Amino acid sequence: MIGFDTLVSMANTKETAVTKRDEALAKIDDYFDSGHFEKELARRIAYKTESNLTGCETALASYLEDEMIPYLVELDFECETYPNPRQDAGPFLVARRNESDDLPTVMTYGHGDVVAGYDGQWDNDMNPWVITKRDNRWYGRGTADNKGQHTINLAALKSVLETRESLGFNVILLIEMGEERGSPGLKDFCALHKDLFQADVFIASDGPRIHPDKPTIFMGSRGVFNFIMQLNVHDGGHHSGNWGGLLTNPGVVMANAIASMIDKNGKILVEGWRNTNIPGSVRSAIAKLEVGEGENTPQINPFWGEPDMTPGERVFGSNTFEVRAFETGNPKSPANAIPPSAVVYGHLRYVVGTQVDQLMPLLRVHLDRHGFQDIEIISERDPMYATRLDPDHPWTQWAIASLNKTNGENISVLPNLGGSLPNDVFADVLGLPTIWVPHSYAGCSQHAPNEHILEGTTRSALRLMTGLWWDLGAGNAPKHAKNVSQ
Repeated sequence: MIGFDTLVSMANTKETAVTKRDEALAKIDDYFDSGHFEKELARRIAYKTESNLTGCETALASYLEDEMIPYLVELDFECETYPNPRQDAGPFLVARRNESDDLPTVMTYGHGDVVAGYDGQWDNDMNPWVITKRDNRWYGRGTADNKGQHTINLAALKSVLETRESLGFNVILLIEMGEERGSPGLKDFCALHKDLFQADVFIASDGPRIHPDKPTIFMGSRGVFNFIMQLNVHDGGHHSGNWGGLLTNPGVVMANAIASMIDKNGKILVEGWRNTNIPGSVRSAIAKLEVGEGENTPQINPFWGEPDMTPGERVFGSNTFEVRAFETGNPKSPANAIPPSAVVYGHLRYVVGTQVDQLMPLLRVHLDRHGFQDIEIISERDPMYATRLDPDHPWTQWAIASLNKTNGENISVLPNLGGSLPNDVFADVLGLPTIWVPHSYAGCSQHAPNEHILEGTTRSALRLMTGLWWDLGAGNAPKHAKNVSQ
């Protein structure tokens, strides 16, 4: 029987823990309200880390050496940069803070590179390398993708550390500088250095919430298979008055090829490309979601895509084929001529269970069967592979409970992101349960001029991550989660 003094001690311990958690949340609120978050983010935004442009090598290295390493060293991280196995790609930073081998270890991640700034194309001549605040929006290249997101997560770690005077867990941080180029070298680097990433769970942030005001978690991402279809028929254009009705028009042939692959309502017609097998736990999670809503989002077509599926199932639970570009002739200066060639850039977003190595052979069989043997198909680059951690996995349930505790109500749970991330590196190569907590939203213009984060969403995200890191160090995390089947 537990004595009275023991009960009092247990109650005091619980009260202390609750008070300390609240103290950490109050500290992160002050960090944001006092302007410290803005100052740190502005310093990072100023680095022109445009990895998809030539001449960016100095900026990529400087972001790690001059910005991230000094910040992390102050938090007692041991830092080391590594060259990319791909000589034409940016370096990696691996930072470690080890408190005890008996504590859980989390791997976290961010990328410091951004897409081109598109200087001069932003509204009101805004400078993409300076934060501009207008109403609830903070504009700047990298605010949403991904400097703002990993700045949030690191600030939350710091709040927990300063409040508890320890984290209560170990951290391995990987920052890459080539994600916007498709993460060249990342898979090879992690496969080569698996010993650096021995962890219990992967927790990081990228991508959008399902709604700006609805905290979200996702446990994987759809894969993406990019390809090119091209048809070269003539050496040059030929006058349509002299040759029309006599020469093959490659644009017409290509249009018919596309029509054989997808119908007018977006249903995939290539045999083997559809994937309608949605596990029960995944379908149940998707059923709770509201998609196509929120600030700055386009109007969805409820009848587009896979029939007999909800909008949520179409974007999170099945495969979708898109024509990214289609060109024949000279669209900017049309001539009265039969064009010599046509080219289509397409891709398939696909979910777990799709046989990605069969996508190209299946397309070849389809085109040949429909009489399009002359169309050449080319795989544009290595695919990003689909991943998905079961919503019922212990780490998923733990993270959901922590985020709900801080949020005060249920968050949105996505089995996988509709877009693509290099999550297969962490889930498949490193074998980690993967948890993503996004801090942006779908209308953030992340790869275009006017990229921005929302002030309210950012303040909320800082609290959510502080609570999550706090709970990870509170001693109630799943045990031996690496051995639980994904």
